[in-house]
Amino acid sequence: MLRAALLLSLALFAGCAIGPQSREGTANYDFGLPRSDKDASARLQQDLVVADISAPAWMDNTGMYYRLAYQDATRPQAYALSHWVMSPAALLTQRLRAGIVRASKAGVFNPADGVRAGYTLRLELEEFSQVFDTADKSRAVLRLRASLTRQRDIVAQQSFSLEHPAATPNAEGGVRALIAASDAAGEKLVDWLAANMKK
Repeated sequence: MLRAALLLSLALFAGCAIGPQSREGTANYDFGLPRSDKDASARLQQDLVVADISAPAWMDNTGMYYRLAYQDATRPQAYALSHWVMSPAALLTQRLRAGIVRASKAGVFNPADGVRAGYTLRLELEEFSQVFDTADKSRAVLRLRASLTRQRDIVAQQSFSLEHPAATPNAEGGVRALIAASDAAGEKLVDWLAANMKK
């Protein structure tokens, strides 16, 4: 009788420990609602084609990647139960293109529109991950390379490297930090375009 009661207590304790995790299941994330354009200033004066962002093959999926810098930063790992709703490159393309639209007085197009604009922007995503410096401290790391062309001639190239601390050492904290880093990259990208797109 005592043994049965002990086994029942252990089972209930184990159920309490794993219950919430098993009920949560898989979480899928995007970048949230579009940013408000009430504070945006239209600084871009020229038509621009914004190509879809390219990314390394290992990043061309919905995985949410992290690196344990305190163990081995050369091993990107993916969360088992947390994913993006589409690839990071696709999400970032949407976010950055929308930011450029808010900052433009002219047209902003994608290549499928078939429009011949004065300038074309191509972006390469080099890093988009949550980096853990310790088990309970992490940051978002975003690295992006931009190339601006005009009639096939290179006008300017620039690498952007953004970091943002994560509030919590888990997938949700990584998501919030990566969104913040993406928005900061968008602001820097618009500044760079404004400085390089001339009439």
